[in-house]
Amino acid sequence: MRSSRIPLFLAVSAVTTLVPALTPATASAVENPLRPYLQQKPAWHRCDASSPASLQCATIKVPLDYGKPGAKKLDLAISRMKTSTKKERRGVLLLNPGGPGGPGVDMPQYLAGELPKAVKGKYDLVGFDPRGIGRSSPVGCGLTADERNWERPYRAETFTKDVKWARTVAEKCDKKQGDKLRHITTRNTARDMDVIRAVLGEKRISYLGYSYGTYLGAVYTQMFPKRTDRFVLDSAVDPARVWRGMIQVWAEGAEPAFTRWTEWTAARHATYKLGRTPEAIRKTFYGLVAQADRKPIDLDGTLMTGDDIRIGLRGMFFSVRNAAEAVAELKKAAAGAPPSADRELKTPEPVPPSFGRAVPEDNGDAGFWAVVCADTRAWPRDPEQYRRDAIRDKTRYPVYGDFASHIKPCAFWKKTGSEPATRIGNKVPALILQNEWDSQTPLTSGQGLRRAMKGSKMVTVAGGVGHGIYGNKSCADKTATTYLTTGRLPAKDLTCKAAPAAEERNTPNRLPLPTPPGMPGMVSRF
Repeated sequence: MRSSRIPLFLAVSAVTTLVPALTPATASAVENPLRPYLQQKPAWHRCDASSPASLQCATIKVPLDYGKPGAKKLDLAISRMKTSTKKERRGVLLLNPGGPGGPGVDMPQYLAGELPKAVKGKYDLVGFDPRGIGRSSPVGCGLTADERNWERPYRAETFTKDVKWARTVAEKCDKKQGDKLRHITTRNTARDMDVIRAVLGEKRISYLGYSYGTYLGAVYTQMFPKRTDRFVLDSAVDPARVWRGMIQVWAEGAEPAFTRWTEWTAARHATYKLGRTPEAIRKTFYGLVAQADRKPIDLDGTLMTGDDIRIGLRGMFFSVRNAAEAVAELKKAAAGAPPSADRELKTPEPVPPSFGRAVPEDNGDAGFWAVVCADTRAWPRDPEQYRRDAIRDKTRYPVYGDFASHIKPCAFWKKTGSEPATRIGNKVPALILQNEWDSQTPLTSGQGLRRAMKGSKMVTVAGGVGHGIYGNKSCADKTATTYLTTGRLPAKDLTCKAAPAAEERNTPNRLPLPTPPGMPGMVSRF
């Protein structure tokens, strides 16, 4: 799932049924209007002077509307790092980092340093910026910084203002992008993936998708089951909950994480001095929230309201040690004390290579709303429904419930998707990887995808913390590598145990996955 900053019904159209059945070798131009797209020859070139020479980029064309392939076209930026062992080569491993709204052209370069040699020997690593993102005909809505801030708590006195915000975002996106928004959907991105497959001359593709990329991969398996080879779906989206439900699951997942944190921290009162019992820890935390609501707390020069604290800690509670350190510092700041001298400060993250992209500043946000609003027609249209749900869920899930259920721009989205969402239900083989304590796609979400994909197997990392598993030296890596290199899935779902240190603190994630920001000045890489 997408960062908080960038933050299902099967529809079978003529083109949907046409694409899987066609190959350039058998279809005539009359029979197959997609043939010019499937037979493109990419003009590969070095992506950027600062990137490795082995990382090649190209731009191909895809239809804006697959129902009208002869009309408007979109650019689709693709990249690859070819395997050096042609004898062992199996095909291509298509990569997606998640989002919606995450660019993927950089992914081969990142994963080349993280994936096992055996996997890189089997596959060309292939990345792409999904339609509307990065260098793939990027969308933008001209949103201001305040309009991009979509994590809004429910308060009776600000509800009218928040409704106006949601309506404004929807209207600005419609004015800037118009009918294009109807076609920035997961189903169309899956179709784009099949064009990439054909352009690369492959009969089938293998795939490694993280977060939102798991849903994209699942949709591909549903639409193109015969084109699916070995699919690894890491940190999974529940397809039955796209998309409002996947935001709401952040609130649901935060409560057991918060309870676990109170228990862990109470057992270490001598270290953190936040309370000797879980109930005392809870009282300390919500006391700080109430204090900050009365008067913001100055934390490293940032004034934190109670709402800011709930936003910042929501994701951190999954990493008990990180959260305990953050709340201990917050408590000191609330008392007017200076920060601890031995405190672990957040260090700047390296800037991912951009390969010279020139995209709208709000591209990630615009791409996010385009997909989540157009993918499904299940968003309520009545603002009062959001009010009722936010009030209800603030009581049910006090850490984050009102944020998750409050009004979103999709309530006013003018261009509904060009088709209903995809109902996932198949027996296509795939491997699902899931941490027990994932802030973005909680365990229940991964279990939902496993139920929908009956041919899949799932590896649960018990005690595992963080968002994104494969490539981070998890106990699940061996199973994923075996599957990608041999095609053998486990005979049954597996559970492996995270290392003790990994159960307490999320280790830095080297993968460029969308993640929540956490508290100012604190280490929080989820």
